[in-house]
Amino acid sequence: MLSLLGRTVTYAVPRNFGTALRQAHHTPLYDFHVANGGKMVDFAGYSLPVMYGKEGIIQSHMHTRTKSSMFDVSHMLQVHIHGADAAPMLESLVVADVAGLQPGTGTLSLFTTEAGGIADDLIVSRTAEGPLYVVSNAGCRDKDLTLMESRAAEWRAKGRDVSVEVLERGLLAVQGPATARLLQPLTPLDLSGLTFMRTAAAEVCGLACRVTRCGYTGEDGVEISVAAAEATQLAERLMEAGGDELHLAGLGARDSLRLEAGLCLYGNDIDETTTPIEAALAWTIAKRRRAARDFPGAVTILAQLRDKPARRRVGLVSEGAPARAGARIVTPDGEPVGSVTSGCPSPALKHNVAMGYVSAAHAKLGTELRLEVRKQRVPAKVAKMPFVPARYYMGAA
Repeated sequence: MLSLLGRTVTYAVPRNFGTALRQAHHTPLYDFHVANGGKMVDFAGYSLPVMYGKEGIIQSHMHTRTKSSMFDVSHMLQVHIHGADAAPMLESLVVADVAGLQPGTGTLSLFTTEAGGIADDLIVSRTAEGPLYVVSNAGCRDKDLTLMESRAAEWRAKGRDVSVEVLERGLLAVQGPATARLLQPLTPLDLSGLTFMRTAAAEVCGLACRVTRCGYTGEDGVEISVAAAEATQLAERLMEAGGDELHLAGLGARDSLRLEAGLCLYGNDIDETTTPIEAALAWTIAKRRRAARDFPGAVTILAQLRDKPARRRVGLVSEGAPARAGARIVTPDGEPVGSVTSGCPSPALKHNVAMGYVSAAHAKLGTELRLEVRKQRVPAKVAKMPFVPARYYMGAA
């Protein structure tokens, strides 16, 4: 139970969090989390901290917004795709213009199905060293890996040059407006030149790492990939150098931060039953790929892009009891028009935020709706996302 907005509420974590540990995998930082008071839960088959010690989710959330926090995201799947045909092979699975990526740059993309659904979201980067670097969700680890490895095997059988290498590495996300200032003394990499969605191999605290300017909070930040055996050493050095400005943060704050930022959680807000157009992710489909119509599900997806989908993912703001995933969305007259996929009280905005899918006729900004919460209908309004403006680093002013 947490105190927020002048009342006591129960903070609900996403529906793919577990409350008990069921033979969950451990990240390289498991012992570090336990030693630092992490409250461990099962998430996507991994034992991860939902919060630490006595610092609640709200306090952790606001520290990230004002200073900096470190999250363990080592459960994410990290791979290198090697070979002269790495880009076209990956393009046969995703909607991005992978071939057009310049060395040291990356993009958010989607694995799509032949039916037009979203199989997973991922970040793909072209490293300066040669291979593609792909990070995707732990909950889809087996599916994603099978997809990439089987496609690479098909291409090799036809004489193409491509292979997939699983990277057994730790991954730390350091997020918040103080991140670059705290990190710069610890690396020779000039962070002023590492803008949003750029990546570079560099030493951090004397350890060989990959630093990518990205994150899942809407704040400026980086994700640091490091050898699994050195992950705890890196985490300890970062925390020591960060002092009071850098706190440990868990899954609870990560979820409320990403929701304020209007970012999707796979399995909640997007899945194989949602298309990129319905999910308001049309911007991930590169112009060249639209013209070529050569990605999985292109017929369905491009038809929706042309003719508009029957439903859309929208942001919602409300007062009173917060709506959770599964809550029905209805008109003021009680007509069902959709359902909530994620929702929480917003620590930064002091009112409730949510996202969900509604019929296209009710997706216009400002549309008055109702959310069914605890057998009551809570007034809500369709609102622009992100709810909290993004502060990604795009370069020196």
